[in-house]
Amino acid sequence: MNCSISGEVPEEPVVSKGSGLLFEKRLIERHILDYGKCPITGEPMTMDDIVPVKTGKIVKPRPVQAASIPGMLGMFQIEWDGLMLSNFALEQQLHTARQELSHALYQHDAACRVIARLKKERDEARALLAQAERQIPMSVAAPDTANAAALSNGKRAAEDAEMGPDGKRIRPGISSSIISELTDCNAVLSQQRKKRQIPSTLAPIDAVERYTQLTVNPLHRTNKPGILSLDIMYSKDLIATAGADSNAVVFDRPSGQVVSTLSGHSKKVTSVKFAAEGELVVTASADKTVRVWQGSEGGNFDCRHILKDHTAEVQAVTIHATNNYFVSASLDNTWCFYDIASGLCLTQVEDTSGSAAEGYTSAAFHPDGLILGTGTSGAIVKIWDVKSQANVARFDGHVGAVTAISFSENGYFLATAAQDGVKLWDLRKLKNFRSLNPYDENTPIQSVEFDHSGSYLALGGSDIRVYQVASVKSEWNCIKTFPDLSGTGKTTCVKFGPDAKYVAVGSMDRNLRIFGVPEEDAGQSVS
Repeated sequence: MNCSISGEVPEEPVVSKGSGLLFEKRLIERHILDYGKCPITGEPMTMDDIVPVKTGKIVKPRPVQAASIPGMLGMFQIEWDGLMLSNFALEQQLHTARQELSHALYQHDAACRVIARLKKERDEARALLAQAERQIPMSVAAPDTANAAALSNGKRAAEDAEMGPDGKRIRPGISSSIISELTDCNAVLSQQRKKRQIPSTLAPIDAVERYTQLTVNPLHRTNKPGILSLDIMYSKDLIATAGADSNAVVFDRPSGQVVSTLSGHSKKVTSVKFAAEGELVVTASADKTVRVWQGSEGGNFDCRHILKDHTAEVQAVTIHATNNYFVSASLDNTWCFYDIASGLCLTQVEDTSGSAAEGYTSAAFHPDGLILGTGTSGAIVKIWDVKSQANVARFDGHVGAVTAISFSENGYFLATAAQDGVKLWDLRKLKNFRSLNPYDENTPIQSVEFDHSGSYLALGGSDIRVYQVASVKSEWNCIKTFPDLSGTGKTTCVKFGPDAKYVAVGSMDRNLRIFGVPEEDAGQSVS
């Protein structure tokens, strides 16, 4: 007896009352629920029309293939083949899924890189737009009539400058009124120096010996790390840094906040100086320009002048004691004397006595303002009379470019740094009276700086060292050595804070480091 639907022997047979046909219970019940009629006769049919048939337990006969060993082996072979085909299909699907996942991850990574690049370009465009917006009011403002021919939109109008027969620009020169101003300033400062005493607030030697790193301030970009120069405005305790990332940064040390980022140079900024009690900042760059930045009420600094009088990298700027003039020194073997208010180059001085390849690598005004010191790439230190622009002295003896130059506040000590170390010069006798060689011949000294009182001398190379200033005949003792914590092995600039209460250090990483007495030690020393 077979099921009328499946044709097989039913496990739970039932019989239709109307037609007498035999069905498998589960099949006929499902058909009735779906269609409500007999699948064979088509007559209406309900669950009440089927009657279960009681039978003995049915044992399904063994398939013919399972009746012999060869048949069973054939069945196993068929099942094994099916299993292998299924496994192969799964492996193909897995491989395809992995390829799709890899492609999706690659597309995601590429999209992230594109997004990052677009964000960077957007930020740079916003910065340039903000800078342009800051410069628009200044460029619209009419310049002074005396400087109208020399200034255009805050930039040097080189094409309008008069040219001499030798092809060089004709400069107005340093007028007699300016010379009188410089002379009067010199007389006042010289008189004050005679009465000068070491301030009682100056950090004592034992305090300097306890100096340690206080703060690390990441001020510049990581893609072009390096702080090449720094300056401190003592009255406001502001620090300006010049970066290899083509930016200068004005930093408020007490609050630890960046006041302003000066963006505009196209190459590394090589030198930075405050002027006019921090109202102005002057920067020099490897892009052959000098920029004068004007402070605004919001704390930002706007570019006031872009000076393009040099034909090679500008390596140094130095501010005159009047805060009305400054000098820039360049690798083009010239230095320029500027009026800081108008940005007008009053004179451009070239020393024809040396090699044309000997450009200037450092420069500094004497504290009294009538003497200018310059260092050259040819290891020569030149002393100039500012009034006559004459080279009045030359100091030989260095090896390599003169990387830094610093006059002491006492008025007669000069410190210069180069590949072979630091040399100290007596300006009264125009001779070298001492040399400091803390490193080997392959480690140049990048920075040397007297503190404002003339009591300490700091130098920077593979580390930072502070010396106690002594007389010509006495020994200059190293009282403190700071390790180079930047990991670059190259300290590029060092400067003392007010009353030598801290030392600011720049290296070839992006961080400005402050060394001083820890607060707990300072509190103990005060008590």
